[in-house]
Amino acid sequence: MSRKYFGTDGIRGRANGLITPELALKVGQAAGLVFQRGDHRHRVVIGKDTRLSGYMIEYAMVAGFTSVGMDVLLLGPMPTPAVAMLTKSMRADLGVMISASHNLFEDNGIKLFGPQGFKLSDDVEKQIEQLLDEPIERRLAQSASLGRARRIDGVHDRYIEFAKRTLPRELSLDGLRVVIDCANGAAYKVVPEALWELGADVVSIGVEPDGFNINKECGSTAPETLARKVREMRADIGIALDGDADRVILVDERGHLVDGDQLLAVIAQSWKEEGRLAKPGIVTTVMSNLGLERFLQGIGLDMVRTSVGDRYVLERMLSDGYNLGGEPSGHIILSDYATTGDGFVAALQVLAVVQKLRRPVSEVCHRFDPLPQILKNVRYRSGKPLDDVEVKSAIVDGEKRLNGHGRLLVRSSGTEPVIRVMGEGDDRLLVEEVVDHIVSALGHAAAAAA
Repeated sequence: MSRKYFGTDGIRGRANGLITPELALKVGQAAGLVFQRGDHRHRVVIGKDTRLSGYMIEYAMVAGFTSVGMDVLLLGPMPTPAVAMLTKSMRADLGVMISASHNLFEDNGIKLFGPQGFKLSDDVEKQIEQLLDEPIERRLAQSASLGRARRIDGVHDRYIEFAKRTLPRELSLDGLRVVIDCANGAAYKVVPEALWELGADVVSIGVEPDGFNINKECGSTAPETLARKVREMRADIGIALDGDADRVILVDERGHLVDGDQLLAVIAQSWKEEGRLAKPGIVTTVMSNLGLERFLQGIGLDMVRTSVGDRYVLERMLSDGYNLGGEPSGHIILSDYATTGDGFVAALQVLAVVQKLRRPVSEVCHRFDPLPQILKNVRYRSGKPLDDVEVKSAIVDGEKRLNGHGRLLVRSSGTEPVIRVMGEGDDRLLVEEVVDHIVSALGHAAAAAA
Protein backbone atom coordinates (compact mmCIF):
# COMPACT_ATOMS: atom_id res chain seq x y z
CA MET A 1 0.00 0.00 0.00
CA SER A 2 1.51 3.34 -1.04
CA ARG A 3 1.53 6.14 1.53
CA LYS A 4 -1.03 8.79 0.66
CA TYR A 5 -0.67 11.11 3.64
CA PHE A 6 2.42 10.26 5.67
CA GLY A 7 5.90 11.24 4.51
CA THR A 8 9.25 10.59 6.16
CA ASP A 9 8.32 12.82 9.12
CA GLY A 10 4.56 12.65 9.67
CA ILE A 11 2.02 14.51 7.54
CA ARG A 12 3.19 17.85 6.18
CA GLY A 13 1.93 20.41 3.67
CA ARG A 14 0.40 23.82 3.10
CA ALA A 15 -1.84 24.91 5.99
CA ASN A 16 -5.46 25.04 4.86
CA GLY A 17 -4.29 23.43 1.62
CA LEU A 18 -3.28 19.87 2.41
CA ILE A 19 -3.41 20.32 6.19
CA THR A 20 -7.07 21.30 6.60
CA PRO A 21 -9.29 21.20 9.71
CA GLU A 22 -11.12 18.27 8.11
CA LEU A 23 -7.89 16.28 7.74
CA ALA A 24 -6.75 17.16 11.26
CA LEU A 25 -10.08 16.00 12.68
CA LYS A 26 -9.87 12.72 10.74
CA VAL A 27 -6.28 12.13 11.85
CA GLY A 28 -7.40 12.63 15.45
CA GLN A 29 -10.22 10.14 15.03
CA ALA A 30 -8.15 7.56 13.13
CA ALA A 31 -5.10 7.75 15.41
CA GLY A 32 -7.36 7.74 18.46
CA LEU A 33 -9.05 4.53 17.31
CA VAL A 34 -5.76 2.82 16.46
CA PHE A 35 -4.31 3.62 19.89
CA GLN A 36 -7.31 2.59 21.96
CA ARG A 37 -5.87 -0.53 23.50
CA GLY A 38 -7.48 -1.87 26.66
CA ASP A 39 -10.29 -0.67 28.92
CA HIS A 40 -8.48 2.22 30.63
CA ARG A 41 -9.30 5.87 30.07
CA HIS A 42 -7.18 6.81 27.04
CA ARG A 43 -5.30 10.10 26.77
CA VAL A 44 -3.30 12.02 24.18
CA VAL A 45 -0.92 14.96 24.66
CA ILE A 46 -0.77 17.66 21.98
CA GLY A 47 2.04 20.17 21.57
CA LYS A 48 2.66 22.65 18.78
CA ASP A 49 5.07 25.26 17.49
CA THR A 50 4.20 28.93 16.97
CA ARG A 51 2.57 28.95 13.52
CA LEU A 52 -0.70 30.84 13.11
CA SER A 53 -2.34 27.68 11.74
CA GLY A 54 -1.51 25.79 14.93
CA TYR A 55 -4.70 27.01 16.60
CA MET A 56 -6.88 25.71 13.76
CA ILE A 57 -5.21 22.30 13.64
CA GLU A 58 -5.00 21.92 17.42
CA TYR A 59 -8.73 22.42 17.99
CA ALA A 60 -9.68 20.26 15.01
CA MET A 61 -7.57 17.44 16.44
CA VAL A 62 -9.14 17.94 19.88
CA ALA A 63 -12.54 17.43 18.25
CA GLY A 64 -11.29 14.30 16.52
CA PHE A 65 -9.75 12.70 19.60
CA THR A 66 -12.60 13.53 21.98
CA SER A 67 -15.16 12.23 19.46
CA VAL A 68 -13.61 8.75 19.73
CA GLY A 69 -13.43 8.91 23.52
CA MET A 70 -9.85 10.07 24.17
CA ASP A 71 -9.00 12.71 26.77
CA VAL A 72 -6.72 15.47 25.48
CA LEU A 73 -3.95 17.26 27.38
CA LEU A 74 -2.87 20.48 25.63
CA LEU A 75 0.75 21.52 26.15
CA GLY A 76 0.87 24.68 24.02
CA PRO A 77 4.13 25.63 22.23
CA MET A 78 6.77 23.03 23.13
CA PRO A 79 9.77 21.48 21.34
CA THR A 80 9.12 18.21 19.51
CA PRO A 81 11.48 16.25 21.81
CA ALA A 82 9.61 17.66 24.83
CA VAL A 83 6.32 16.33 23.45
CA ALA A 84 7.91 12.91 22.91
CA MET A 85 9.29 12.95 26.46
CA LEU A 86 6.00 14.10 28.01
CA THR A 87 4.02 11.47 26.09
CA LYS A 88 5.95 8.82 27.98
CA SER A 89 6.26 10.56 31.35
CA MET A 90 2.54 11.47 31.46
CA ARG A 91 1.68 7.88 30.51
CA ALA A 92 -0.31 8.96 27.48
CA ASP A 93 -1.36 6.51 24.80
CA LEU A 94 -0.34 8.89 22.05
CA GLY A 95 1.57 12.14 21.51
CA VAL A 96 1.04 14.75 18.80
CA MET A 97 3.33 17.55 17.65
CA ILE A 98 1.77 20.10 15.32
CA SER A 99 4.70 21.48 13.34
CA ALA A 100 6.28 21.70 9.92
CA SER A 101 9.72 21.75 11.54
CA HIS A 102 12.09 24.02 9.56
CA ASN A 103 9.51 25.11 6.92
CA LEU A 104 8.11 28.65 6.85
CA PHE A 105 4.79 29.54 8.51
CA GLU A 106 2.62 28.78 5.46
CA ASP A 107 3.15 25.05 6.01
CA ASN A 108 2.23 22.89 8.94
CA GLY A 109 2.31 19.24 9.86
CA ILE A 110 1.27 16.50 12.25
CA LYS A 111 3.84 14.24 13.93
CA LEU A 112 2.64 11.31 16.02
CA PHE A 113 4.41 9.48 18.85
CA GLY A 114 3.52 6.16 20.45
CA PRO A 115 3.21 5.64 24.23
CA GLN A 116 6.99 5.17 24.63
CA GLY A 117 7.71 8.47 22.86
CA PHE A 118 8.91 6.97 19.57
CA LYS A 119 7.69 8.01 16.13
CA LEU A 120 5.24 5.54 14.65
CA SER A 121 6.31 2.61 12.51
CA ASP A 122 5.33 2.38 8.85
CA ASP A 123 2.80 -0.35 9.73
CA VAL A 124 0.99 1.79 12.31
CA GLU A 125 0.97 4.78 9.95
CA LYS A 126 -0.63 2.56 7.31
CA GLN A 127 -3.35 1.53 9.77
CA ILE A 128 -4.10 5.21 10.40
CA GLU A 129 -4.06 6.00 6.67
CA GLN A 130 -6.55 3.22 6.00
CA LEU A 131 -8.98 4.66 8.53
CA LEU A 132 -8.61 8.17 7.07
CA ASP A 133 -10.38 7.07 3.90
CA GLU A 134 -13.04 4.90 5.57
CA PRO A 135 -16.36 5.96 7.12
CA ILE A 136 -15.97 5.66 10.90
CA GLU A 137 -19.27 7.12 12.11
CA ARG A 138 -20.25 3.80 13.70
CA ARG A 139 -17.03 3.74 15.72
CA LEU A 140 -17.50 7.15 17.36
CA ALA A 141 -17.91 7.26 21.14
CA GLN A 142 -21.32 7.23 22.81
CA SER A 143 -22.41 10.53 24.38
CA ALA A 144 -21.36 9.48 27.87
CA SER A 145 -17.96 8.26 26.67
CA LEU A 146 -16.76 11.41 24.89
CA GLY A 147 -13.32 12.68 25.83
CA ARG A 148 -12.42 15.80 27.80
CA ALA A 149 -9.75 18.39 26.99
CA ARG A 150 -7.69 20.63 29.25
CA ARG A 151 -4.51 22.66 29.22
CA ILE A 152 -1.61 21.45 31.34
CA ASP A 153 0.49 23.92 33.35
CA GLY A 154 4.09 23.40 34.37
CA VAL A 155 5.22 21.46 31.29
CA HIS A 156 7.96 23.99 30.54
CA ASP A 157 9.53 23.32 33.93
CA ARG A 158 9.40 19.57 33.32
CA TYR A 159 11.36 19.86 30.08
CA ILE A 160 13.89 22.28 31.58
CA GLU A 161 14.58 19.87 34.43
CA PHE A 162 14.85 16.97 32.00
CA ALA A 163 17.36 18.84 29.82
CA LYS A 164 19.47 19.95 32.80
CA ARG A 165 19.66 16.37 34.10
CA THR A 166 21.45 15.28 30.92
CA LEU A 167 24.53 17.08 32.28
CA PRO A 168 26.59 16.17 35.37
CA ARG A 169 25.18 17.94 38.41
CA GLU A 170 28.47 19.74 39.12
CA LEU A 171 28.80 21.08 35.57
CA SER A 172 28.03 24.77 35.17
CA LEU A 173 28.00 27.04 32.14
CA ASP A 174 29.42 29.93 34.21
CA GLY A 175 31.74 32.09 32.16
CA LEU A 176 30.17 31.18 28.80
CA ARG A 177 28.38 33.83 26.77
CA VAL A 178 25.85 31.97 24.64
CA VAL A 179 23.71 33.39 21.84
CA ILE A 180 20.62 31.23 21.37
CA ASP A 181 18.43 31.52 18.25
CA CYS A 182 15.08 29.79 18.80
CA ALA A 183 13.83 30.46 15.23
CA ASN A 184 10.75 32.19 16.65
CA GLY A 185 9.57 28.65 17.21
CA ALA A 186 8.58 26.10 19.81
CA ALA A 187 11.64 26.50 22.08
CA TYR A 188 11.39 30.28 22.52
CA LYS A 189 10.52 30.02 26.24
CA VAL A 190 12.17 26.88 27.55
CA VAL A 191 15.68 26.93 26.07
CA PRO A 192 16.82 30.46 27.07
CA GLU A 193 15.47 29.78 30.57
CA ALA A 194 17.33 26.46 30.82
CA LEU A 195 20.62 28.02 29.67
CA TRP A 196 20.23 30.80 32.25
CA GLU A 197 19.53 28.26 35.01
CA LEU A 198 22.73 26.42 34.02
CA GLY A 199 24.71 29.62 34.60
CA ALA A 200 25.33 30.89 31.07
CA ASP A 201 25.32 34.55 30.08
CA VAL A 202 22.42 34.26 27.63
CA VAL A 203 21.70 36.46 24.61
CA SER A 204 18.40 35.41 23.02
CA ILE A 205 17.22 36.02 19.46
CA GLY A 206 14.34 34.47 17.54
CA VAL A 207 12.20 34.55 20.69
CA GLU A 208 9.41 36.86 19.53
CA PRO A 209 7.00 34.63 17.59
CA ASP A 210 4.01 36.33 15.96
CA GLY A 211 2.53 33.40 14.08
CA PHE A 212 4.24 34.38 10.83
CA ASN A 213 7.98 34.66 11.53
CA ILE A 214 8.90 31.09 12.45
CA ASN A 215 12.16 30.11 10.66
CA LYS A 216 12.07 33.42 8.76
CA GLU A 217 15.67 34.60 8.34
CA CYS A 218 16.55 32.88 11.60
CA GLY A 219 17.12 29.46 13.13
CA SER A 220 19.20 26.54 11.92
CA THR A 221 18.22 27.01 8.26
CA ALA A 222 19.37 30.66 8.22
CA PRO A 223 22.33 30.81 10.63
CA GLU A 224 23.74 34.06 9.19
CA THR A 225 21.67 36.06 11.71
CA LEU A 226 23.16 34.03 14.57
CA ALA A 227 26.70 34.38 13.22
CA ARG A 228 26.37 38.18 13.08
CA LYS A 229 25.03 38.29 16.65
CA VAL A 230 27.84 36.08 17.96
CA ARG A 231 30.46 38.40 16.46
CA GLU A 232 28.60 41.53 17.65
CA MET A 233 28.28 40.26 21.23
CA ARG A 234 31.73 38.64 21.25
CA ALA A 235 30.04 35.49 22.43
CA ASP A 236 31.75 32.15 22.99
CA ILE A 237 29.20 30.14 21.03
CA GLY A 238 25.95 30.44 19.09
CA ILE A 239 23.17 27.84 19.09
CA ALA A 240 20.54 27.79 16.34
CA LEU A 241 17.49 25.57 16.65
CA ASP A 242 14.82 25.03 14.03
CA GLY A 243 11.09 25.73 14.42
CA ASP A 244 10.34 22.65 16.51
CA ALA A 245 13.83 22.36 18.10
CA ASP A 246 14.61 18.81 17.01
CA ARG A 247 17.70 19.95 15.12
CA VAL A 248 20.62 22.23 15.95
CA ILE A 249 23.48 24.04 14.23
CA LEU A 250 26.26 25.77 16.15
CA VAL A 251 28.37 28.82 15.38
CA ASP A 252 31.83 29.23 16.89
CA GLU A 253 33.24 32.42 18.43
CA ARG A 254 34.44 33.57 14.99
CA GLY A 255 30.97 33.22 13.48
CA HIS A 256 31.84 30.06 11.53
CA LEU A 257 29.23 27.32 11.09
CA VAL A 258 29.49 23.95 12.86
CA ASP A 259 27.27 21.33 11.20
CA GLY A 260 25.81 18.07 12.47
CA ASP A 261 28.77 15.98 11.29
CA GLN A 262 31.22 17.98 13.44
CA LEU A 263 28.83 17.80 16.40
CA LEU A 264 28.66 14.01 16.03
CA ALA A 265 32.45 13.90 15.96
CA VAL A 266 32.73 15.94 19.17
CA ILE A 267 30.14 13.91 21.07
CA ALA A 268 31.40 10.55 19.74
CA GLN A 269 34.99 11.20 20.81
CA SER A 270 33.93 12.55 24.21
CA TRP A 271 31.61 9.63 24.90
CA LYS A 272 34.25 7.13 23.76
CA GLU A 273 36.79 8.60 26.18
CA GLU A 274 34.24 8.51 29.01
CA GLY A 275 33.08 4.97 28.19
CA ARG A 276 29.55 6.12 27.39
CA LEU A 277 29.16 4.66 23.89
CA ALA A 278 26.94 1.57 23.96
CA LYS A 279 28.85 0.24 20.92
CA PRO A 280 32.12 1.41 19.31
CA GLY A 281 30.43 3.45 16.61
CA ILE A 282 27.61 5.77 15.59
CA VAL A 283 24.77 5.81 13.05
CA THR A 284 24.51 8.48 10.35
CA THR A 285 22.91 8.78 6.91
CA VAL A 286 24.31 8.46 3.42
CA MET A 287 24.68 12.27 3.40
CA SER A 288 27.30 12.46 6.15
CA ASN A 289 30.73 13.54 4.95
CA LEU A 290 33.45 11.00 4.23
CA GLY A 291 35.72 13.14 6.39
CA LEU A 292 33.62 12.19 9.42
CA GLU A 293 33.89 8.50 8.55
CA ARG A 294 37.69 8.72 8.27
CA PHE A 295 37.92 10.65 11.55
CA LEU A 296 35.87 8.02 13.39
CA GLN A 297 37.96 5.21 11.90
CA GLY A 298 41.06 7.01 13.16
CA ILE A 299 39.80 6.85 16.75
CA GLY A 300 38.58 3.26 16.45
CA LEU A 301 34.88 3.85 15.83
CA ASP A 302 32.60 2.50 13.12
CA MET A 303 30.11 4.58 11.15
CA VAL A 304 26.89 2.91 10.01
CA ARG A 305 24.98 4.68 7.23
CA THR A 306 21.21 4.65 6.66
CA SER A 307 18.76 6.27 4.25
CA VAL A 308 18.12 10.00 4.70
CA GLY A 309 15.76 10.73 7.59
CA ASP A 310 16.16 10.73 11.36
CA ARG A 311 13.55 7.95 11.70
CA TYR A 312 15.84 5.58 9.78
CA VAL A 313 18.80 6.59 11.94
CA LEU A 314 16.79 5.84 15.08
CA GLU A 315 15.51 2.51 13.74
CA ARG A 316 19.09 1.38 13.10
CA MET A 317 20.25 2.64 16.50
CA LEU A 318 17.51 0.66 18.25
CA SER A 319 17.96 -2.51 16.18
CA ASP A 320 21.78 -2.60 16.45
CA GLY A 321 22.24 -1.17 19.95
CA TYR A 322 23.90 2.20 19.21
CA ASN A 323 23.17 5.19 21.47
CA LEU A 324 24.45 8.03 19.25
CA GLY A 325 23.35 8.96 15.76
CA GLY A 326 22.33 11.86 13.57
CA GLU A 327 22.45 13.78 10.30
CA PRO A 328 24.55 16.65 8.90
CA SER A 329 21.43 18.85 9.11
CA GLY A 330 21.73 18.77 12.90
CA HIS A 331 19.27 16.05 13.85
CA ILE A 332 21.26 14.48 16.68
CA ILE A 333 19.73 11.51 18.53
CA LEU A 334 21.05 10.63 21.98
CA SER A 335 19.00 7.57 22.85
CA ASP A 336 20.21 7.47 26.46
CA TYR A 337 18.09 10.58 26.96
CA ALA A 338 15.59 11.03 24.14
CA THR A 339 13.44 9.03 21.72
CA THR A 340 13.85 11.53 18.89
CA GLY A 341 16.25 14.27 17.79
CA ASP A 342 16.74 16.93 20.47
CA GLY A 343 18.64 20.00 19.32
CA PHE A 344 19.03 21.52 22.76
CA VAL A 345 20.21 18.37 24.54
CA ALA A 346 22.74 17.79 21.74
CA ALA A 347 24.00 21.37 22.16
CA LEU A 348 24.38 20.80 25.91
CA GLN A 349 26.60 17.78 25.27
CA VAL A 350 28.90 19.96 23.16
CA LEU A 351 28.86 22.75 25.77
CA ALA A 352 29.93 20.19 28.37
CA VAL A 353 32.98 19.32 26.24
CA VAL A 354 33.79 23.03 25.79
CA GLN A 355 33.69 23.57 29.55
CA LYS A 356 35.74 20.45 30.22
CA LEU A 357 38.51 21.31 27.74
CA ARG A 358 38.46 25.07 28.41
CA ARG A 359 39.32 25.75 24.77
CA PRO A 360 37.60 27.94 22.15
CA VAL A 361 34.65 26.43 20.32
CA SER A 362 36.50 26.86 17.01
CA GLU A 363 39.07 24.34 18.27
CA VAL A 364 36.70 22.01 20.14
CA CYS A 365 34.27 21.71 17.23
CA HIS A 366 36.78 21.24 14.42
CA ARG A 367 37.59 17.54 14.57
CA PHE A 368 38.15 16.94 10.85
CA ASP A 369 38.38 18.74 7.52
CA PRO A 370 35.29 17.89 5.45
CA LEU A 371 36.02 16.49 2.01
CA PRO A 372 34.78 18.62 -0.90
CA GLN A 373 31.15 17.64 -1.44
CA ILE A 374 29.05 18.61 -4.45
CA LEU A 375 25.28 18.13 -4.60
CA LYS A 376 23.21 18.84 -7.72
CA ASN A 377 19.53 18.24 -8.39
CA VAL A 378 17.96 17.23 -11.69
CA ARG A 379 14.22 17.80 -12.02
CA TYR A 380 12.17 15.61 -14.35
CA ARG A 381 8.54 15.52 -15.49
CA SER A 382 7.91 11.85 -16.17
CA GLY A 383 9.50 8.43 -16.61
CA LYS A 384 12.34 6.88 -14.63
CA PRO A 385 15.60 8.63 -15.59
CA LEU A 386 17.63 6.34 -13.30
CA ASP A 387 16.71 3.37 -15.51
CA ASP A 388 18.23 5.02 -18.61
CA VAL A 389 21.20 3.13 -20.09
CA GLU A 390 23.32 6.29 -20.49
CA VAL A 391 22.63 7.27 -16.87
CA LYS A 392 23.54 3.83 -15.55
CA SER A 393 26.76 3.91 -17.56
CA ALA A 394 27.67 7.38 -16.24
CA ILE A 395 27.12 6.21 -12.64
CA VAL A 396 29.27 3.10 -13.11
CA ASP A 397 32.01 5.19 -14.74
CA GLY A 398 31.85 7.75 -11.91
CA GLU A 399 32.16 5.09 -9.21
CA LYS A 400 35.21 3.66 -10.96
CA ARG A 401 36.89 7.07 -11.18
CA LEU A 402 36.24 7.83 -7.47
CA ASN A 403 37.16 4.34 -6.28
CA GLY A 404 39.09 4.64 -3.03
CA HIS A 405 39.28 8.43 -3.24
CA GLY A 406 35.67 9.48 -2.74
CA ARG A 407 32.02 8.57 -2.67
CA LEU A 408 29.10 8.87 -5.06
CA LEU A 409 25.40 8.89 -4.20
CA VAL A 410 22.59 9.14 -6.76
CA ARG A 411 19.05 8.90 -5.40
CA SER A 412 15.48 9.96 -6.06
CA SER A 413 13.94 12.52 -3.71
CA GLY A 414 11.22 11.13 -1.47
CA THR A 415 9.14 14.30 -1.69
CA GLU A 416 9.44 15.68 -5.26
CA PRO A 417 10.28 14.60 -8.86
CA VAL A 418 14.00 15.26 -8.44
CA ILE A 419 17.13 13.12 -8.74
CA ARG A 420 19.87 14.15 -6.31
CA VAL A 421 23.48 13.58 -7.37
CA MET A 422 26.06 13.88 -4.61
CA GLY A 423 29.78 13.30 -4.98
CA GLU A 424 32.61 13.85 -2.57
CA GLY A 425 36.31 13.12 -2.61
CA ASP A 426 39.85 14.34 -2.07
CA ASP A 427 40.05 15.91 -5.55
CA ARG A 428 37.36 18.57 -5.99
CA LEU A 429 37.86 18.85 -9.76
CA LEU A 430 37.46 15.10 -10.18
CA VAL A 431 34.28 15.13 -8.09
CA GLU A 432 32.86 18.01 -10.17
CA GLU A 433 33.61 16.15 -13.41
CA VAL A 434 31.93 12.96 -12.15
CA VAL A 435 28.82 14.78 -10.86
CA ASP A 436 28.47 16.93 -14.00
CA HIS A 437 28.76 13.85 -16.25
CA ILE A 438 25.91 12.12 -14.40
CA VAL A 439 23.81 15.31 -14.29
CA SER A 440 24.24 15.68 -18.05
CA ALA A 441 23.12 12.10 -18.66
CA LEU A 442 20.11 12.58 -16.39
CA GLY A 443 19.21 15.77 -18.22
CA HIS A 444 19.22 13.94 -21.55
CA ALA A 445 17.10 11.12 -20.13
CA ALA A 446 14.62 13.56 -18.57
CA ALA A 447 14.29 15.52 -21.82
CA ALA A 448 13.73 12.34 -23.84
CA ALA A 449 10.94 11.22 -21.51
CA ALA A 450 9.19 14.61 -21.39
